[in-house]
Amino acid sequence: MMLPSRDASLIRHILKYCVKIEKTLTRCGGDFGAFAADPDFIDSVSMNILQIGELAGRLSPEYILASKEQIDWRAIRGMRNIIAHDYGAVDIDMVWDVARNDIPVLAEYCTEQLSHFDQQQE
Repeated sequence: MMLPSRDASLIRHILKYCVKIEKTLTRCGGDFGAFAADPDFIDSVSMNILQIGELAGRLSPEYILASKEQIDWRAIRGMRNIIAHDYGAVDIDMVWDVARNDIPVLAEYCTEQLSHFDQQQE
């Protein structure tokens, strides 16, 4: 699949937010207790997830359709909506689960997509 330049730029930004989440988890020692006890960790991860959802919403419909078997963009945008509209009631366990399990998969996907894009540009 050819990755259009605009989509590649969005994927780069998504990857940047994935890396920020991974760094935050490293700072809290990868420990749920430390994460849950520190509002700054929760806010950091939540806001980065929200940004990822914002960017996912800007991907071209063609790209979303072509990549939907690899990544559930709808779920990513849905998580953004939960954080944006119900922030005070966001389930910390859910944010933790997304950060620990889904973000590494998304980061790997983005890295792979950008590698292919960069090769196309050479």
